[in-house]
Amino acid sequence: MNTGTGKERGPVARVLMGILIFQLGLGGLLVLGDMQGLRLPQFGPNAPRLTEPVRPGDQRRTFRPDRDRPVVQPARDPGQLPKRLVLSATGDGTYRLEGAIGDGDAERLISLIDAADPAPETLILQSPGGSVADALALGRHIRAAGINTQMLAGEYCYSACPYVLAAGATRDIDPDAYIGVHQHYFGEKTFLPAAFAVEDIQRGQGEVMTYLDQMGINPLLMQHALTTPPDEIYVLLPEELEQYGFINTSE
Repeated sequence: MNTGTGKERGPVARVLMGILIFQLGLGGLLVLGDMQGLRLPQFGPNAPRLTEPVRPGDQRRTFRPDRDRPVVQPARDPGQLPKRLVLSATGDGTYRLEGAIGDGDAERLISLIDAADPAPETLILQSPGGSVADALALGRHIRAAGINTQMLAGEYCYSACPYVLAAGATRDIDPDAYIGVHQHYFGEKTFLPAAFAVEDIQRGQGEVMTYLDQMGINPLLMQHALTTPPDEIYVLLPEELEQYGFINTSE
């Protein structure tokens, strides 16, 4: 299984320690913000939209997939994507898997994938993201089943969706597809939930990093997710997709 160039890979323990230190600081800011009504810094109303071109060093965009179209017209209007994941056959063992990832979607989609005839060989993804836990569970099943994942030009895979994309036995990503990551929402903005959320964030991000490593993706991908607020998205450049292992380089 290809894992990218390998030059940037370091011990997962070192990465986890860096994330832990970052999140302890983040946790302090969250608690302080809940106590004093503060909010972490973010882009103002002039932040670039998803529709604007992405260039090196200018990759964070306001995350409004219901409002903004990607630069290239996708196969389906992003404002009309299903509110829950939908599996639809396109022929020859290729299926489209698109829509938001809702709670419980992993169990539901696993049943649909197992019952599909012909058996899925490739899943074409398009999703604004959603439940991280369901994305990881679905991804593990996709990898165990040896199913490939694919992204088409102009279509997008944001938030938790890249974890499903990572699960492909092989990953075929068009250079004009959009792959993006960010922080995940964790609960209501009140003191006690925020305090407990720090522990939940640490546990959840640790699980995500372990999952990425198992899928052959460099866990350092999470540096972009953890530093991008949930109302923004960090769009990965093709060279970053290769660097972190999404693009197969051994062929």
